[in-house]
Amino acid sequence: MKYLLKQATIINEGTSTIGDVLIHNDIIEKIAPSITDASATEINCEGKYLVPGSIDDQVHFREPGLTHKGNIRSESRAAVAGGITSFMEMPNTVPNALTQELLEDKYKIAAHSSLANYSFFMGASNDNIEEVLKTNPKNVCGVKVFMGSSTGNMLVDEPSTLNKIFSEVPMLIATHCEDEETVRKNMEIYRAKYGEDVPMKYHPEIRSAEACYLSSSLAVSLAKKHNARLHVLHISTEKELSLFENKTPLAEKRITAEACVHHLWFSEEDYDTKGTLIKWNPAVKKKSDRDAIWQAVLDNRIDVIATDHAPHTVQEKDNTYFNAPSGGPLVQHALLALFEKAKEGVISKERVIEKTAHAPSVLFGIEKRGYIREGYFADLVIIDPNKTTTVTKDNILYNCGWSPFEGYTFSHQIEKTFVNGNLVYDNYKVVDQSIGKRLEFNRFD
Repeated sequence: MKYLLKQATIINEGTSTIGDVLIHNDIIEKIAPSITDASATEINCEGKYLVPGSIDDQVHFREPGLTHKGNIRSESRAAVAGGITSFMEMPNTVPNALTQELLEDKYKIAAHSSLANYSFFMGASNDNIEEVLKTNPKNVCGVKVFMGSSTGNMLVDEPSTLNKIFSEVPMLIATHCEDEETVRKNMEIYRAKYGEDVPMKYHPEIRSAEACYLSSSLAVSLAKKHNARLHVLHISTEKELSLFENKTPLAEKRITAEACVHHLWFSEEDYDTKGTLIKWNPAVKKKSDRDAIWQAVLDNRIDVIATDHAPHTVQEKDNTYFNAPSGGPLVQHALLALFEKAKEGVISKERVIEKTAHAPSVLFGIEKRGYIREGYFADLVIIDPNKTTTVTKDNILYNCGWSPFEGYTFSHQIEKTFVNGNLVYDNYKVVDQSIGKRLEFNRFD
């Protein structure tokens, strides 16, 4: 199997250059200004961008147990259609991935159904530290700690347990940070005032900036105390940004942070029109928070951009405040949304690729992915900047069938996606084959 991608604008490692890329089986075999190979299938990429596939370090694909919302096949199909070639999935499925056996069950499902490369976080609870410590850092991306409410038995709020996790877990610890006590107090205040019909615009006051900061600052203090490897997920407030620094090279950082597309795109002004469709935890907050998060992305206090893709059905979302679940589907449109911001001048195309492909590779130590380099896996995306993409119900691939971007027209089109050298997405058509591979890691600090 050979593909020769001709005269693409290759966006990679901070530069944009025109050249050819030869894919042979699952590997990028050659990169040069001009390549000739009569045995390869030639694809004309003139005027189009060639980028490394995005690596999404936070998704919820809902399998097992919540497959009416989504499953690994359906959501990985949407991911590759959006230029995401690798994902890391969270443990709050049903049952929660709190034992090594349950964790491996998810890998077995992905091996038979995922179009994208995959890894799954091991889940932590107040009482499973022995299982957590069995996790293999070579082939598991990290340990997830919910320092705020979550599905099932996954809230970790015992100080002794948190100290034990941060002092004994030798691999990356990823945290959802919202102070549970603060959130519950805020809920009761608004419930007393409005009953079940709390207006959605108060979601960022219930899941408040103070709740986020209290929890994030606790996580950072624990990481510093025990020299743990901490990755704080979905930063949503300006206040939290003071916890992170940008002087240390990413490969040497012990404490890192992630921003998500919805916190970079929406603000509290959008609740009036989007309602529960943009109800996430942590909440979409003020425009000033959004602007500050963008600045932190640009100055490297925030290291990666992800999606926190978390689908729910329309019926579930069409509910009163306390009954509508938090989360929404994003993987199919995240890269398009970021390229839209690049066109607007908010961020450069090169920085989009850094934050969605290069930086996740470095941060997690992913072997031979995240860059367009000879000898690396051929996880590649062709983007056409001269064709638009309008999000409609007819072209949404999520199992839940909706998108917060529905009706929006993006100024780019994801034309083709390759995973391990296989063409899995081609001009609005998914080529159904289970060719994703389990990610492997080489950062063990």
